[in-house]
Amino acid sequence: MSSVDYDFKGLKALFINCSIKKDKSKSHTQLLINKASNVMSKEGVSVEQIYVLDHKIAFGMIEDGAEEGLEDDWPMIQKKIMAADILVIGTPIWLGVKSSVATQVVERMYAYSGERNKKGQYLYYGKTAGCIITGNEDGIKHCAMDILYAMQHIGYTIPPQADCGWIGEAGPGPSYGDTEWDGRPIGDGKTPLGFNNDFTNRNTTFMCWNLMHMASVLKANGGIPAIGNIPEDWQKVTNAKNENPEYR
Repeated sequence: MSSVDYDFKGLKALFINCSIKKDKSKSHTQLLINKASNVMSKEGVSVEQIYVLDHKIAFGMIEDGAEEGLEDDWPMIQKKIMAADILVIGTPIWLGVKSSVATQVVERMYAYSGERNKKGQYLYYGKTAGCIITGNEDGIKHCAMDILYAMQHIGYTIPPQADCGWIGEAGPGPSYGDTEWDGRPIGDGKTPLGFNNDFTNRNTTFMCWNLMHMASVLKANGGIPAIGNIPEDWQKVTNAKNENPEYR
């Protein structure tokens, strides 16, 4: 192990659970979110969680549904997203893809993507993101690919191994964290399913630490340098490189 001390105490992380179950206590995704959240909390990161179905979220590529007469808690959630250095989106797999709630969250975030930060870059520059996936069917990598592409497209920095997840056997069956299925105990009936899965635990640990490392690097360096990525000024770098030998 390295002798370098890592101090993550100034970082903020936000976990958004996009389960389609109205009752949070029945969300298997929540169990893996809790595990990842605990990893970061123990390292001094200030962690907050949002269960999307606890809120009224308007549909549409809009910043505030109230402007269209809709009940909408999204502006409050957006403020929490902007206050966080780390964003982790959690979703179950249904029909091989992320949940409809996760799609809605990405759409609402995307509605703000044309706005700017203090440097004049697009809004989400200087932040890092990851995702947590659970389900009973194949699709962890597909869902992660979908979510992480969307996050980097709107400005987030994605570190290595920024996803983790758990899936059971194909077909109907127990899910992550279950101790029984169809009235029968699973294993010893005491150890929640998946909690001892080394692959899931390893990837959850990797994701958390890589997100913390990346967020720490970004914060210490004031985010991504504002050179070559300002909408109005992107041509200036190209022109300067062509005209100034020092750039060569």
